[in-house]
Amino acid sequence: MELRRNLFLKGLQEDRSLLGCWLGIPDASVAEIAAGAGYDWLLIDHEHAAFEVCDVLSHLRPMAPYPVEPIVRPVDDDPALLKKLLEIGTQTFLVPMIDSAEQAQACVQAVYFPPVGNRGVGSSLARAARWNQVEGYLSKANNEICLLIQAESVKALENLDEILQVDGIHGVFIGPSDLAASMGFIGKPSAAEVVKEIDRAIKKIRAAGKAAGILSLDPEMIAFYRESGANFVGVGVDTLLIAQGFKDRLQEARGMNSRKSN
Repeated sequence: MELRRNLFLKGLQEDRSLLGCWLGIPDASVAEIAAGAGYDWLLIDHEHAAFEVCDVLSHLRPMAPYPVEPIVRPVDDDPALLKKLLEIGTQTFLVPMIDSAEQAQACVQAVYFPPVGNRGVGSSLARAARWNQVEGYLSKANNEICLLIQAESVKALENLDEILQVDGIHGVFIGPSDLAASMGFIGKPSAAEVVKEIDRAIKKIRAAGKAAGILSLDPEMIAFYRESGANFVGVGVDTLLIAQGFKDRLQEARGMNSRKSN
């Protein structure tokens, strides 16, 4: 049995622009519907949404037949949690709230097998290894791991040069909402001062040879950040898409009813 190829990592290696969507609803049907929509990646948000490890697994399974990469954002950088997520099949991580090179290096240690890191070996119990049915899993697994970290504070941007020097980090995602809060602009991720810092950070990340990511729901800001160099961009959130769809449909129906009355 062959090890699953990391489509997100492959896309970065091919220097493609990768568009994705956030998944915050812990229902496997939502994951399966989203997987068929054509996104390059879908992020399972264990940090802010109501996901436990088993819920993450329930999302990974229906997404597996589709040509989309699941990215998991864990609640934090706890090595024990990262190990659990690795074992159930996570290959791409977006680790939040990384403020220093030391934190970034600790993530590297947690997600890679020796000699790169110190991930524990338990492949006979791991879905990632198809329960020891992937030939040579232990020697191949590191090649398909993609580690992305989030810089989302003033402190993280101050330490960005050092963070970017950490081997094993494939990319840095700028968290616009938390960065805005850290800068004194809570709830205003599109404030001019915040956008200026994000633009500067994206350019610095790409100049260091790393991937740069961002989440935005504003078409103009999406275009701006892609022009800045962001090459993995979240453009939607499942909860908001569903809520807006319900509202739009109701407004359409009310409009049709109004026209009939006239």
